[in-house]
Amino acid sequence: MHMNRQDVVTIYTDGASRGNPGPGGYGTIMIYKNHRKELSEGFRKTTNNRMELLAVIEGLSCLKKEGLNVVIYSDSKYVVDSIEKKWVFNWYKKRFKDKKNADLWMRFLPLYAKHNVRMIWVKGHADNLENENCDRLAVEAALGGDLKVDEGYEKGN
Repeated sequence: MHMNRQDVVTIYTDGASRGNPGPGGYGTIMIYKNHRKELSEGFRKTTNNRMELLAVIEGLSCLKKEGLNVVIYSDSKYVVDSIEKKWVFNWYKKRFKDKKNADLWMRFLPLYAKHNVRMIWVKGHADNLENENCDRLAVEAALGGDLKVDEGYEKGN
């Protein structure tokens, strides 16, 4: 698929967990033309993988139109490989039997289906400016006060 750079929504994501499980947070930066939006939120008890995936979900959730070309950069092999290697679609067919984070994957799939999404893995902590900014947002959220409850984690999934 050939995409004109102007027609692409770029989303950078990262998740953090202080202990795994422990307090965690996500950071998401969305860029479209000359618009930029930063999102972050912290949770009292969660995992790194959940926060990595939630960062992607929250970015996709903000898109107001359907059928957009979206490129998502993540340093999470778990998230990128699950999507790009199509594992998540097989997990879905098997009702996520013996898979973690089914609640988040079920939130992700309808959002993913609305757009032309391409996932790109970037090495974490390797001087990718926006990835570093997402990391900062995620860590700050995890360390913040008034942390939310990650219902999917704390109630088990």
